[in-house]
Amino acid sequence: MIKVGISSCLVGEKVRYDGGHKRSDFCDVELRRHLQLVPYCPEVGIGLGVPRPTIRLQGDSDAPDAVIVKTAESVTERLADFANNRERQFEQLSGYILCAKSPSCGMERVRVYKEGSNENTRDGMGIFARRVQQMFPAMPLEEDGRLNDPLLRENFILRVYVYSAWQQLPRPLTASVLQRFHAQQKFTLLAHNQPVYRELGRKLAEQRSFDEDFTTWYIETLMDALSKPASRKNHTNVLQHIQGFFSDQMDADERQDLTEVILGYNSGQLPLVAPLTLINHYLRKHPDTYLQEQSYLHPYPDDLKLRYGL
Repeated sequence: MIKVGISSCLVGEKVRYDGGHKRSDFCDVELRRHLQLVPYCPEVGIGLGVPRPTIRLQGDSDAPDAVIVKTAESVTERLADFANNRERQFEQLSGYILCAKSPSCGMERVRVYKEGSNENTRDGMGIFARRVQQMFPAMPLEEDGRLNDPLLRENFILRVYVYSAWQQLPRPLTASVLQRFHAQQKFTLLAHNQPVYRELGRKLAEQRSFDEDFTTWYIETLMDALSKPASRKNHTNVLQHIQGFFSDQMDADERQDLTEVILGYNSGQLPLVAPLTLINHYLRKHPDTYLQEQSYLHPYPDDLKLRYGL
């Protein structure tokens, strides 16, 4: 089962500074059916108790210091080391869900205070979250609050499954393995970033040495391209492109039905799942090996229903 790291408070563990939790039903119920959630709390992990004095970020937003407000003790290095010391464990993760606004786990808009003052800006990132991002720049990270947005939720889960597929490729990576993986991601990439799809394909064709530097560049570029949700326009272009692959095998009524459903999605009258369901139906009637291997058509378990709201 795919492993995803998660802030312990999001699965109901009472580890927050006030002794409470921030349990997420989506994470703790829906995702648990398909993913192995691996909880961590860096603040408890470095020896702070529950409940505990408040920690806050102060200083430079790009390199803030995490301090215990009551004692002014810095815990910055200890929070970063909590991540450093678990590198082998985190290598097994295919994504990470972080607790928003936390000075240790927040991904963005964390308050950073001016030293000796309550004056603050909301432009910081938690110490632990920043270190995880630095260690694994290709790994999908997301905050619990942002997962309430259907577009961001679907995008994060999609990236988790793409990254997991990458992790499962046989090592050492060869040209044929990489090219097949890239081919399987074609329509997923086209829906998110067409220029990057072409750039990656060109680099793969030109590359003579598939060393660690190249493969690291490839997956980091791929995952960055997928980090922005796909637009309705790009999805429509991909759906029409897929239709063209096996349109000659369909009769006139099938072609018309699919065209109308794709246009219904493009106009906002239908969710993305509608044309995809019809495409998968016709694909079973008119099999095409290349299309059947596309991650775009089955990026994650259907019963998560992530494309119903797109």
